[in-house]
Amino acid sequence: MITTTTNTTRLTLWQRLQGIRLGRWLVILVPMLWLAAFFFIPFLVVFKISLSEAMIAVPPYSPLLEWDPSRAYATLKITFGNYLFLFESRFYLDAYLSSLRIAAVSTFFTLIIGFPVAYLIAKSGPTMRTVLLSLVILPFWTSFLLRVYAWMSLLKKNGLVNETLLSLGLIDQPLQILQTDVAVYIGIVYTYLPFMILPLYTSLEKMDISLIEAAKDLGAKPWRAFCLVTLPLAKPGIIAGCLLVFIPAVGEFVIPALLGGSDTLMIGRVLWDEFFLNRDWPLASAVAIIMLIVLVGPIMFMRNGNKEAM
Repeated sequence: MITTTTNTTRLTLWQRLQGIRLGRWLVILVPMLWLAAFFFIPFLVVFKISLSEAMIAVPPYSPLLEWDPSRAYATLKITFGNYLFLFESRFYLDAYLSSLRIAAVSTFFTLIIGFPVAYLIAKSGPTMRTVLLSLVILPFWTSFLLRVYAWMSLLKKNGLVNETLLSLGLIDQPLQILQTDVAVYIGIVYTYLPFMILPLYTSLEKMDISLIEAAKDLGAKPWRAFCLVTLPLAKPGIIAGCLLVFIPAVGEFVIPALLGGSDTLMIGRVLWDEFFLNRDWPLASAVAIIMLIVLVGPIMFMRNGNKEAM
């Protein structure tokens, strides 16, 4: 009788363990299927196109496998000419460097503006915190395109910005802001500012305020306490916010197309031109693959940074 009860207990425990393992696999399976459907499979398709040659046909690229029915075998035709062309052409190198520069500068200003805002929200009372968070999230309720078009009307020669500067006597004639890199910086910083504020707020909200008080009690000046206590504790939020701004800003297309000038060179516009104007899908796919490889560095940096923070 005792043996039977023990076996029943072991069987129940085994079934529970199997249920837990099955539940874990099901939880993991959903994001894995999501990644496979929306990242790995599209990536493989784009990578396959980048190894083909452009041609006037539908689709506008040559197949990688050509089947010969008379000999009953397939021939694999791949070319790395698109990648070699990217490395040989100065235009694409300039596009990558310009995109990285604009994204890095925009990320820096987004951090400079977003940090004090996030700190203010984190240290506010519950009611004020809710109001401030709502103000940060509120722009998402309107269309992204509408917000960019609004900046076009604000930054044009007879727009609100120039009219305000003229009325204050700071300038004598309207400035050319629209269709310049400055307008692109303004558009990116404004658009991605919530992506910087929210991760920073999450880190700063968890910060133990007694640590800052302890640093001050030990003689640290406010700036020194900020550098030695606040900044290290906010490091996960800074890393997450910078990457959430930097990575999409590198491939940004709409903002430079609407606010930038003809000389504003970003890789997103290059991709658009190659895909839809030149109809050179293999070259455009190679540009996209190289851009993804360039962005792997920041992603790995985020991973290492999060490990150190933990």
